[in-house]
Amino acid sequence: MRIALAAIGRMKAGPERELVARYLDRATASGKPLALTHFDTIELGESRAGSATARKAEEAKALRSALPAGVVVALDERGKAIGSEAFAALVLRWRDEGRPAASFVIGGADGLDPGFARSADMMLSFSPMVWPHQLVRIMLAEQLYRATTILSGHPYHRGE
Repeated sequence: MRIALAAIGRMKAGPERELVARYLDRATASGKPLALTHFDTIELGESRAGSATARKAEEAKALRSALPAGVVVALDERGKAIGSEAFAALVLRWRDEGRPAASFVIGGADGLDPGFARSADMMLSFSPMVWPHQLVRIMLAEQLYRATTILSGHPYHRGE
């Protein structure tokens, strides 16, 4: 199953981009035996429309056309917060259901279009706080890596 981290906006070269790449490389290596074979990043440009509503609508349209077929998870502070083990179990369930991909979507500076968020298979929250998009990408990449280690029984995850 392919895993896509899709985001509006492009990260500049630097430590944040390197950290995302490092976690996704680790997830790719530890995910192969689990049939989680691709961990990709999809970056789309921010809309230049004049209003936040129009920007979000344009960005949603771009996201819909860029995402692979499969599960869509919208990251949003109003979403459901779950633990790492439950997150890993979701990824495993989607894989076992034969889903071709799971895409985790991070909106632009204005957030995600409400219609896009409602149409997602799941809305996921890392916290009710709003986080900088670069940090959300890092946290998501780390949780994807953590999920592969949980599923493979690797000691990286030392949860209770």
